[in-house]
Amino acid sequence: MTNTLSFPGLGITIELNRVAFSIGSFPIYWYGITFALAFLVGVAYFFRHSRQMGIHPDNGFDVLLWSVVGGVIGARAYYVIFQWDAMYKDDPIKIFAFREGGLAIYGGVIGAILVGAVVSRLKKVPLIPMLDSCLPGLLLGQGIGRWGNFFNIEAYGSNTTLPWGMTSPVIESYLSRADVVEELAKLGQTVDPTLPVHPTFFYEFVWNVLGFLLLAYVLTPRRKYDGQVTLGYMAWYGLGRFFIEQLRTDSLVTETPWGIIRVSQWLGMGLFLLSAVLLIAFHFRAGKEDSPAWLGLYVNTEESALAMAKADQQAVGVKKSSQTEDPAVSEQEGEEPSSTQGEDSEKDPPSDEESEQK
Repeated sequence: MTNTLSFPGLGITIELNRVAFSIGSFPIYWYGITFALAFLVGVAYFFRHSRQMGIHPDNGFDVLLWSVVGGVIGARAYYVIFQWDAMYKDDPIKIFAFREGGLAIYGGVIGAILVGAVVSRLKKVPLIPMLDSCLPGLLLGQGIGRWGNFFNIEAYGSNTTLPWGMTSPVIESYLSRADVVEELAKLGQTVDPTLPVHPTFFYEFVWNVLGFLLLAYVLTPRRKYDGQVTLGYMAWYGLGRFFIEQLRTDSLVTETPWGIIRVSQWLGMGLFLLSAVLLIAFHFRAGKEDSPAWLGLYVNTEESALAMAKADQQAVGVKKSSQTEDPAVSEQEGEEPSSTQGEDSEKDPPSDEESEQK
């Protein structure tokens, strides 16, 4: 199904289809493609930078894969919890209808960290350096994933007069719903469905890409202790989400004694405040003679060096073993001596003169 998306201030109108292509009768959605691309980018970042944190890529890859599984489950569970009454209470089987959407990034991060912590312990991979290896790539992946919202025409905000404000029949239909109007009114937000709205998905894309550049190329090379990059991720993403979420019209909300609040907005502020305090406190303790051992870098420890060397040896051993077991290689290696011997046997014996010359 094709939907129209317009940017009146820029004079741009786009026809969008959620389906990129189909394999037989099975549709492949742009949202899924952006998710897959985000995953590949995150994995590529990990393989490129994990050694910098003292983690061998082979040791950490299993942790990364299981974390992705935990992230998907956590993202779905988080969304279902806050949409239970509205969407799933009367039809619980819809919980498993992933293709209808409904993933929350905070739940994904929480699920990924919880599962990653368990697998890290089983695999004897230190969790904090592992997080430092993955989170910058995750932040870039989150930015890429926001383009899935673009193709779905979702994750937009309230009205704006800025030139990049966007409008669509899809947006107008959603913002005209009585339940949406009522919920926004409780949040003190009034929106005219016929006027352009903030493209908040794009705001978060820009914020996340800037955060990735900051974490990957400014903070990571200058870090003083394990967890500094992780705290930087929490502070940057939390701060941006706090302000961007205030503009959105599709926030997950919950009732509190103080009224309805946007869950992701205040969770973002909590993460920012906590991580900012820890960053400041650790900054003045790290690198000092009396600083605790845990406030250092795992990559500089003997444990890391031994683990990296062992993983490298295992990788070489596996490569040699696979070459030895390859029938083509074995056959080629077995043929060469007989071929040489046959050629030599066909030659005439050297004459006395030739022998003397040799």
